[in-house]
Amino acid sequence: MSALNSSNVNVDFYEVADYLSDEDRALVARVRAFVDAEVTPVINDYWEQADFPYHLLPKLGELGIIGTAIEGYGCPGLTRLQAGLVAMELSRGDGSVNTFNAVHSGLAMGTINLLGSEEQKQRWLPKMAKLEKLGAFALTEPDHGSDSVALESSARLDGDHYVLNGSKRWIGLGHVADLVIIWARDIADNKVKAFILEKNEDGSYPQGYQAEAIQGKIAKRAIQQAQITFEDLRIPVENKLEKSQSFRDVGAVLNRTRSTVAWESLGHATAAYEAAVQYTSERVQFGSPISHYQLVQNKLANMLADLTSMQLVCFRAGALQNEGRLSNEQASLAKMLTGDRGRQLCRDARDLLGGNGLLLENHVARHLTDMEVVHTYEGTDFIQSLIIGREITGVSAFKS
Repeated sequence: MSALNSSNVNVDFYEVADYLSDEDRALVARVRAFVDAEVTPVINDYWEQADFPYHLLPKLGELGIIGTAIEGYGCPGLTRLQAGLVAMELSRGDGSVNTFNAVHSGLAMGTINLLGSEEQKQRWLPKMAKLEKLGAFALTEPDHGSDSVALESSARLDGDHYVLNGSKRWIGLGHVADLVIIWARDIADNKVKAFILEKNEDGSYPQGYQAEAIQGKIAKRAIQQAQITFEDLRIPVENKLEKSQSFRDVGAVLNRTRSTVAWESLGHATAAYEAAVQYTSERVQFGSPISHYQLVQNKLANMLADLTSMQLVCFRAGALQNEGRLSNEQASLAKMLTGDRGRQLCRDARDLLGGNGLLLENHVARHLTDMEVVHTYEGTDFIQSLIIGREITGVSAFKS
């Protein structure tokens, strides 16, 4: 049986699992076992409560995935392909659990690893690798979503501290994280740089930092994002990441994580497809299982084609990234295609389940609404298409 198949449903039509090493297969099996035993049985309740299952963190930490591709500092040093497989398997269970790891390991730890000095890495990464300290990545602002380069948060040097003012929105873990990476514009040179806010020893946030969980979401409900405001927030000079010098450094971080978002889409799509095949084989209408009817088989065939195309793109992107050859434009194409196809596949699955597709117990609705989020973050398909269009034509249409 293919390493990608977790049930009697064949999701590996082109047998892409043949390209996995024994180490890759063991990683997939380990993460899937955790998801099946620990996440799936409880996640619907947490989804309804709009809260994260923090009690799972010790077992999540034991999986050997925290820090993903970072080498040293207690991190596993996974290949980029393996980091993608982790995102796929976590998302196959639940998008909120994957988002936790993506924010903490990919964005927060990844930023420190890429832009921090050796002293800063030694100071923060080992504790983050053990989940003793949680990280957040504060870039997006209320008035600057896709146009993040126009961020208005400011930083002013005052003696041995930087004084930060501004606001951020949609910041995963921003109200609970021990370390919050805040991107702000240094008024001395007008360059965007990264500053790390640390909680006080008593677990409170320093004066000037306020974070509140955003309420009323219809997706990714098991993990909360925060609205953050900071007014005259003082951050020690030594907490500015040494190698962060401009907005290009933001792009360098996001270009490393964008392809992983494509793997998340693949995880949601895989779960939705499995649910649709199983449900249509069991649901009897007009005297036969609905899988016996032409329209249902047509839809399932097209869903499998979409799933297979997503797999091929993700696996190739992972191989290119392992070799250091994945371009920004190739990462954008992966995000654009999987975001669009994954969202449509989840919609098709919901359609095949009819009214039952709206019930949390069947899981499809959770994957569908989570795909609405995935389709948006780290650049919508429109933004990704303009990045690819610029590569095709040589002309940037961002301001046309």
